[in-house]
Amino acid sequence: MSKEEPPPDVKEAFVKYAGGVAANMTAEQLRSFLVEFQGDQTASLADAQRIVEHVLQRRHHVITKLTKHSLTLDDFYYYLFSMDLNPPISDQVHQDMRAPLSHYYIYTSHNTYLTGNQLSSNSSDVPIINALKSGVRVVELDLWPNSEEDEIDVLHGRTLTTPVEFVRCLKSIKENAFIASPYPVIITLEDHLTPDLQAKAAEYIKETFGDMLFFPEAEYLQEFPSPEELKYRIVISTKPPKEYLRSKNVKGENSFSDDETDDEDGVDTSESESSESDDSDYESYTTGVSEYKRLIAIHAGKPNGGLKEALKVGADKVRRLSLSEKALKKATKAHGMDVIRFTQKNMLRIYPKGTRVNSSNYKPQNAWLHGAQMVAFNMQGHGKSLSLMRGMFRSNGGCGYVKKPDFLITVDSHGKVFDPNANLPVKRTLKVKLYMGVGWNLDFENTHFHLYSPPDFYTRIGIAGAPADEVIKKTEIKEETWSPVWNEEFTFPLTIPELALLRIDVYSYNISDKDVFGGQNCLPVSEVKPGIHAVPLFDRKGSKYSSVKLLMRFEFS
Repeated sequence: MSKEEPPPDVKEAFVKYAGGVAANMTAEQLRSFLVEFQGDQTASLADAQRIVEHVLQRRHHVITKLTKHSLTLDDFYYYLFSMDLNPPISDQVHQDMRAPLSHYYIYTSHNTYLTGNQLSSNSSDVPIINALKSGVRVVELDLWPNSEEDEIDVLHGRTLTTPVEFVRCLKSIKENAFIASPYPVIITLEDHLTPDLQAKAAEYIKETFGDMLFFPEAEYLQEFPSPEELKYRIVISTKPPKEYLRSKNVKGENSFSDDETDDEDGVDTSESESSESDDSDYESYTTGVSEYKRLIAIHAGKPNGGLKEALKVGADKVRRLSLSEKALKKATKAHGMDVIRFTQKNMLRIYPKGTRVNSSNYKPQNAWLHGAQMVAFNMQGHGKSLSLMRGMFRSNGGCGYVKKPDFLITVDSHGKVFDPNANLPVKRTLKVKLYMGVGWNLDFENTHFHLYSPPDFYTRIGIAGAPADEVIKKTEIKEETWSPVWNEEFTFPLTIPELALLRIDVYSYNISDKDVFGGQNCLPVSEVKPGIHAVPLFDRKGSKYSSVKLLMRFEFS
């Protein structure tokens, strides 16, 4: 714990609820503080008593419950600055999980099996395991015949990436699917297989997952099931097999990848539901292929035609459509409300453009604003976009499913959907006060920030979200200190607070070189608890530091 003095706001709150600086705060008084100051209307006396017991055990090694205990000012300060006892957001699932899958944003990975870049890195089950453990719920596997064409490999086709066995990936998914969350794992398959290998893939999937596998009752669903209905289930999504060219050169010109084949509108053409073909060149279905088709719960497909046609909502079935980030930009600009209407019933998956060979990512906000459920990200690297994605999916207890705002899933009395281009009034204002930060001296070497002096920390605080809400602000630089005290306040008016993310980035100023990164966090504004809280910081790869944290206050009006 920091040796710094508690901020004035902390002292004032203690005096108000405990009756004086020298007084002790009882559990009853702490409960009043939790309800009135922290805005936790559900806080009970038992909750307050547990907090008191935890603090006294940690600070004073008091373990008996026979004596009535209370907190000093320093104990109270310790509690407020404890990341586990007083976090800024809840770690519990609290949203309604009984709506159709199309009503949720789903934590989605792109080319999940790659260990690095998109061209020459190894394929492995390790990044799949890591993604699932971090809460990712959609895993993508690209399926190709092996060199002998008698088994199935997973790799990024037409690149130098090395393969990993399909069966190995399936087993790792089974073993790790529900460690982070009980809600369904969706496997999107990019299928480049012959009918024989499709039959083999179906057998592997059934043998591996058994009763965990969700089989749809009908060939096409009229509405997607809910996350609650699909708890602990594996769901398969791919384009239905129709008639596949029997060719020795399966990896040649006649194979298409969901992420690589866009028509002039930027719509994936490999998923067309109907296409003209020469029956003499193709094989018809086999029993095995029919079994493979039966596994598909979320059909990937689109009608023939351009973007406008692809976004038409079918009356009798739901489906998944894939668009590149470039195609999404075009679609939302020309047909924004059509995209929203489509995503009210159907799934929309967005994937990175092909030039992102270094596994970088795009800004996800436009996709979320238009209701896209599966915003597929490369999880191998790091960067601001990935930190926003991680921030979004800290929502709802980190379960990988976040309920979309009501305005994206409802239709008004005139049959109109939300207009993302409308000028909206301020709906909510967030006031953020940054008191101080501690812990860098415990998590970093003395020379990490400067060779001969302590760091010069400053913090960038801003909003990522709707275009009208986006802004970045900056604190003063606090020179030569491991425990900077800012006591600065920032106000953020928000037109769409439901999609706003609070960005927090700490740096140490460097006059002669690039400023040195000192930690980050990204919090969904809709989840942030009012009051004073300890905000943990994470490294660039998304791992939480052991000790680095900020003390902040959040107020809403």
